[in-house]
Formats: sequence, C-alpha cells, structure tokens
Amino acid sequence: MIKEVIGTGETELEALADAKAQLGLSDEDEVEFEVINRAEKKVLGLFGGKLAKVKVTVKGSPADTAEEFLKSVIGAMNLTDITVNVEKNEDSATFNIEGEDVGFVIGRRGETLDALQYLTSLVANHVDNSYFKITVNTGNYREKREKTLEILGRKLAFKAVKTGRKTSLEPMNPYERRIIHTSVQKVKGAISWSEGEGAGRHVVIGPDPKERRGGRGYNRRGQRPRTDSRPAPDPDRKPLDESNGAGLYGRID
Repeated sequence: MIKEVIGTGETELEALADAKAQLGLSDEDEVEFEVINRAEKKVLGLFGGKLAKVKVTVKGSPADTAEEFLKSVIGAMNLTDITVNVEKNEDSATFNIEGEDVGFVIGRRGETLDALQYLTSLVANHVDNSYFKITVNTGNYREKREKTLEILGRKLAFKAVKTGRKTSLEPMNPYERRIIHTSVQKVKGAISWSEGEGAGRHVVIGPDPKERRGGRGYNRRGQRPRTDSRPAPDPDRKPLDESNGAGLYGRID
C-alpha cells in the first residue's frame, strides 16, 4: 500500500523532517519526496512569505501491506478478542491468529481461514508484482488438518484395496487434495484421482486396475480376497501434485 503525506516547515529540510515524523520515520530513513512549494521569506519581515511543502511517498512492503489488510478484514468481522502475530521473512510472512473468537476465523473445515489466506496473498503480491508467500494460521490448525487428511487418505486407500471399491471424498482445495493424493500413493494397490470442476472438485480413491489385473493376491476374476492384513506402504511412489508445486492456491500473479 502506498502512503503519501505532505510536510511543512520554514525550510525544505524542515518540511521533509515533518513529513517523516508523520510517517513514523526517523531523519536517517531514506524516502522519495517531491518539493511542492519552496520556502519564501517575508518582505521586510512583515509581508508575504510562504512555508515550504514537501510530499513524501512511501510504498509499504508486501508483509506490511498484508498485515494491514488482514487486520482490517478481521476488524470488519467485528471480532474483538483477536490478536494477529506476524513473522516476517525476506520472501514470506506467517500470520498467526489467536483469541477466543478464532472459531469464526477458521470457519467450516477451514474455509474462512483459507479465504483469508488467499485474499491476503493477492494483496501482498500486488505490491511489487513478485511472488511473496503468505501463510495465515491459528495455533496449529493447519498442521492438525494436514495430519487428519493424511490418516483419512491412508484409511480409504487400505479400504479400496481390501474391498475393491472406490470412495469419493468431499470437495477440497488443491492443497488438501494433494495431501490426500500423497498419502494414497504410498499404499500399494490403491490410486487416487480428482473429479469435478471449480468448488466441486474432489478426490476419488479406488483400487489400482494394474494390481487387480495382474498383481499377486487376486483371484481369476481380478478380485482381492477379504483379509484383515493390510498392504505394505510403498514409500517410493511420487505424490500427485495438482497445484504444480506452487503451494496453496498456486502461485499468485
């Protein structure tokens, strides 16, 4: 976000110092400025005269702009018992939201939290048109959600191998679908793919047709006999990356 202030003073240097003070900057901070009016002394010390005016323009960093936007949105949600802690790095920033009202920030299955992260990323990446990673979290919610999805993916993958039937999951964003794909592809005999468009895109988990046709442990009809033993995980299988390796929601341009 770009901020502009106009400082005044008896001289251009005093006007510049006044503008910096309004922005909370020190005299040593370098800024871009424009002299609007030069100082003019009064004639005979009584008539005329004009103060100097200097306009200072400051473009906020992506992290500062993102922080200001996120706090303004939370304020507009009328959530008073909320604090936003930020960890800023050179090319990324992580915002951790805390307080009794965090449930409203998370939303159903994290949809509100994801939306806040997406919008904040858009704002941050429009500052200088370069990629800046934004993470919005509350406590360790995202870590817990990721663990839950990993367990779900493996459970349904084992079920697909055991029963020979596929299962459709609820719609998820690209990042969460990738977590499911990663966990499924570590289970030999199971595969996953995505179906649907837009907000309705979801993961389907089923038995691997290649394993059913020629794999060991299947009968002549291509059916796996029911058993309580689970197939061994295959750590060498690579996860399906629907987001092209760009993280949540992909790369923001």
